[in-house]
Amino acid sequence: MPKPVLTILAGSRPVTGLEQLEALADVRLVSGSAELAAALPGTEILYLWDYFADGLRENWSRADSLKWIHVPAAGVDRLLFPELAASEVTVTNARGIFDAAMAEYALAGILHFAKNFPQASRNQRDRRWQYFPTANLAGSRALIAGTGSIGRTTARLLRAVGIEADGLGRTARAGDADFAAIHASPDFASVAGNYDFVVLAAPLTPDTRQLLNRDVLSAMRPAAVLVNMGRGELADQDALTAALASQGIAGAVLDVTDPEPLPASDPLWSLDNVLITPHLSGDSQTHLPALAAQFEANLSAYLQGRAPANMVDKGLGFVASGA
Repeated sequence: MPKPVLTILAGSRPVTGLEQLEALADVRLVSGSAELAAALPGTEILYLWDYFADGLRENWSRADSLKWIHVPAAGVDRLLFPELAASEVTVTNARGIFDAAMAEYALAGILHFAKNFPQASRNQRDRRWQYFPTANLAGSRALIAGTGSIGRTTARLLRAVGIEADGLGRTARAGDADFAAIHASPDFASVAGNYDFVVLAAPLTPDTRQLLNRDVLSAMRPAAVLVNMGRGELADQDALTAALASQGIAGAVLDVTDPEPLPASDPLWSLDNVLITPHLSGDSQTHLPALAAQFEANLSAYLQGRAPANMVDKGLGFVASGA
């Protein structure tokens, strides 16, 4: 049987694992919108290696044979435009690849403030040997917004250092294996004041956009720390900036912002109680080979007539539990 046509939207990024894919499919490698427009007719599988590259929506009418799109990322919010969401095209993501790195990032962000590393950095810059207090993590409490694989891996790691970890999800429930309790998202403001740390790891959907709003920020403890490693749009950034500037909360570690990149003029850059990183929480020295191996295994399964793993529920905007 002829090999299926696999188009890879690579952008400017070298594709890891390309040789293995060429053994399984007729590969068309494209770098941008114009090349994608020419390659889409006849394409059965689209691999968005550069997830942030543009071109699919404006060329959607040319996707006459498309059956499956794979996104080597956890969030698929950029991809699910209405025409795709309403189509029969299967969408899969890279669920599981980024879990450990992002859990470590959350713990590092929490330690950054618990051990008062901002003060240590200021003292070192000023060549000043001066004692300052720090906090223990054992006995503290964290609320993790997002109860998927990233949130669960984060909860397990935080529990390992003595932090009680609760979750925030679509529905409230008890008896969970990874969270001491799970609260419903609409109750965020009513429970936020019970926690020392709030971690945003939820997918961006219409229901989670600005999940962290003024009411939630007002309810948080003045000593609380926020870690956002999901999407910048999960937070009302103006309200967050105001809360940080007024010491309404103690600090924030932001791997994602709205917009990205964060403009140089944005006031978040100048706040001493904010640590900003450039959307790298899921990256590690092994994530690119892992992404390539995951897609190769999924492609092999697809070619054998089996459903690919990590199928996104396009109505929900994420991989549903058990998918």
